Amino acid sequence: MSSAAPDRLGESAEWRRLEVAVRRLGSDRGAWRERALAAEERIRELESALRDVAAGKLDPLALSERTRRLEAENRVLSQRLTLARETVERILARLQFTQEEP
Repeated sequence: MSSAAPDRLGESAEWRRLEVAVRRLGSDRGAWRERALAAEERIRELESALRDVAAGKLDPLALSERTRRLEAENRVLSQRLTLARETVERILARLQFTQEEP
């Protein structure tokens, strides 16, 4: 009876490791599926844009300028988000400090 206990413990640990590995694989599969779907959607968008440019519906120079403006706006918004996060972190630190005071 005592010899069976270590085997069950070993099997139990191995089973848990297997379960964890299977969960990770499932999670990874879901993430890869999402990335593949997003990439396929992006391909459809780019193919459509290419058809529009080839047909003369879109001006490549106007698209380039619009992209430049949007990228600049994105940089500004990213900086604002960073500042906002820093502000929130400072406020949280102050709140934690006041809660710790007796």
